[in-house]
Amino acid sequence: MNDLPDDGLTRCAWADSSEMMRSYHDDEWGRPIVGEQDMFERLSLEAFQAGLSWATILRKRLAFREAFREFDLDYCAGLTETGIEDLMGNAAIIRARAKIEATRENAIATITLREDGGLVDLIGSFAPAASPAPSAQSEVPTRSPESEMLAKELRRRGFKFVGPTNMYALMEAVGLVNTHLIGCFRRHAA
Repeated sequence: MNDLPDDGLTRCAWADSSEMMRSYHDDEWGRPIVGEQDMFERLSLEAFQAGLSWATILRKRLAFREAFREFDLDYCAGLTETGIEDLMGNAAIIRARAKIEATRENAIATITLREDGGLVDLIGSFAPAASPAPSAQSEVPTRSPESEMLAKELRRRGFKFVGPTNMYALMEAVGLVNTHLIGCFRRHAA
């Protein structure tokens, strides 16, 4: 049970766990991303989320943005060992060396990908033909053939922390697959 005021809207169950999650659900989750830097930020945050809750990542998102200079690709690609050590000392973010190093490697891979259409187009090319139509949270898939193929392609191109489950979460977050529950007010707006 939550302590959020009833505003008369039916949402996906996870969205009513806190005001932060409700706002993310209502205003951001499932909406398309068009810019390379925004897509890179989402890809990076999904990597940091591996093994943790999305609420943890949202609580730290502003600190991540500050630490990684708004996920500036040139900054992230140019992280030195000293820069990584500085980030390891930043208690406001997730201090997992492998994930910080993956952010650097993924920035390098994203820059390289510009020669072949770019990150946004590559990820978008794996959008499924149809989205599931879940009535309950238990019916929401955690991966798909498309997310498995996307993860494989990204790994082939040098990306790290891009497994099929977090790539499915990315696809949901950026509007490539709609897993809002059938009764959710955002289902047809996504």
